[in-house]
Amino acid sequence: METLQENTTKEIGQYVADDFRTAAIFSKYKIDFCCNGNRTVEEACDKKGIDSTMLLDELNQVLDSKGGESIDYKSWPLDLLAEYIEKKHHRYVEEKIPVLLQFLNKLCRVHGERHPELFKINELFTASAGELATHMKKEELILFPFVKRMVNATLKNEAIQSPQFGTVENPIEMMMEEHDTEGQRFREIAELTDNYNPPADACNTYKVTYAMLEEFEKDLHLHIHLENNILFPKAIKLEQQFG
Repeated sequence: METLQENTTKEIGQYVADDFRTAAIFSKYKIDFCCNGNRTVEEACDKKGIDSTMLLDELNQVLDSKGGESIDYKSWPLDLLAEYIEKKHHRYVEEKIPVLLQFLNKLCRVHGERHPELFKINELFTASAGELATHMKKEELILFPFVKRMVNATLKNEAIQSPQFGTVENPIEMMMEEHDTEGQRFREIAELTDNYNPPADACNTYKVTYAMLEEFEKDLHLHIHLENNILFPKAIKLEQQFG
């Protein structure tokens, strides 16, 4: 049984990696668990001015409840996790981006005069769309294939050729920096949309667009969490076995 002290010093990313249901609690208090998951609960609470005991009580309630068991991504083989991220989250991003860009452009045309914040939201999301497309290709063509090669070499008890990028830590560091940029963009989008609450005069397209943006951000949080807090640390650890 973990003590209260151990709980406050446990990193946020570790909580979410152990049980993704805890992500909802951190989101409720606007604590970033994906890009900044390497902070302790105590550090995050201090920064936000939140009582850590109250937060821990809520976390424990989630962890003690049996319902809605969280998927144990940590137990998955590394190549399966990389494949899942690509097929589930990368495809989601690719499918939703064109629809959201179309809707945001329409909102700017129809409602931009009364709601000038729409232009900034559109600008931020367009930038994110372009960056994410490049980011995901780098993962699919460089990082993920190397992770799969490492897993395969381990299974066959073979050596592995050093990659052109030197060590897996180099592309991982770049990917994490890019995750931080996207995290910041979506914090701005959430602020500009009043946490995805459409204004009183919003039409159906307006409401649907905000709901889609909110869903996109949630998916991105899980996507980044799986990489930053599970896939990347495990890939670094696996590479060290070939040292």
